[in-house]
Amino acid sequence: MDEKLRIAITIGDTNGIGPEVILKTLAVSDILELFTPVVYGSPRVLNFHRKALNLPAMNINVIYNTDDVRDDMVNVLDCCDDEVKIDLGEPGKAAGRAARMALERATADVVAGGCDVLVTAPINKDNIHGEEFPYTGHTDYLEATVGEGAHALMMLTAGDLRVALATVHQPIATVPASLTVDLLTDRLRTLDYALRRDFAIERPRIAVLALNPHAGENGLLGDEEQQVILPAINSAYDNDHILAFGPFAADGFFGSRTWKHFDAVLAMYHDQGLAPFKAIAMGEGVNCTTGLPIVRTSPDHGTGYDIAGKGIANEQSMRGAIYAAIDIWRNRQAFDEANANPLQRSVVERKTERI
Repeated sequence: MDEKLRIAITIGDTNGIGPEVILKTLAVSDILELFTPVVYGSPRVLNFHRKALNLPAMNINVIYNTDDVRDDMVNVLDCCDDEVKIDLGEPGKAAGRAARMALERATADVVAGGCDVLVTAPINKDNIHGEEFPYTGHTDYLEATVGEGAHALMMLTAGDLRVALATVHQPIATVPASLTVDLLTDRLRTLDYALRRDFAIERPRIAVLALNPHAGENGLLGDEEQQVILPAINSAYDNDHILAFGPFAADGFFGSRTWKHFDAVLAMYHDQGLAPFKAIAMGEGVNCTTGLPIVRTSPDHGTGYDIAGKGIANEQSMRGAIYAAIDIWRNRQAFDEANANPLQRSVVERKTERI
């Protein structure tokens, strides 16, 4: 029987739809047969949302550390302030503080082994940002706190569509100067390894998007393709045998559905990759942070202030994020086992054949 994993789920922005999609996801009758949920946040916040949405009552196990987790119940690890002011649909620093406290505690517990994987509900980046959280989002925070020197890579997935980002949450004016051969080569290396280890794709094919319109038109519309992107593609193949192709003009690449011929796409900046992704698979996607020692996923949507408290938020992406985290964790176990001491294993196999 497959191992039943403990999923650490952060509550996210307490004024948004995070609590709603968590409650709806965990309300499925047989969900506890698949995994053990540990929701990080405040039981009072969850109860407020449940009543506001007129959702059925749910038996929960309120705990303060992972030693008290029960596999047969929805666990809520109380790690926020006693009184969290809730203003549905309104951004606020109190919501950001609650989101930060839940994220920090859940991350620490996953690193310590109290839970197996991390699934995060949406946050408001402005609300959570401050002296205690000087990051632009989950990806930067996790890279800095648990990355162990590795570079995190943001990738959204929906079925066979996987879009990773070379640069993430930064002003568009700073993107061209940020793109270097070393950066893109590193991103391709991280993406290739994640596709093999996390998604069990033996020989991945990666499409690389151009930065400029029409892929620069041989330098007429920009030379980043010739000076940076193509050299990085060649370097990735020459040094690591990574099958990367391009650079492709982004509009025609998605418009002609060329992405279907590749296992993943590397976009140069946030909206270049995520605008077409969400046009194709909005509400079905999962955000995966690859390249880290821990597994982290999240829904592909934001806080949804405009629909918070209305009971119409769709939990499909949250459910998909949980299932994806489980799949990635198991793929990693299988990959690591298959690649542990390969030389030693081959020697043993040859000795066995001689006998």
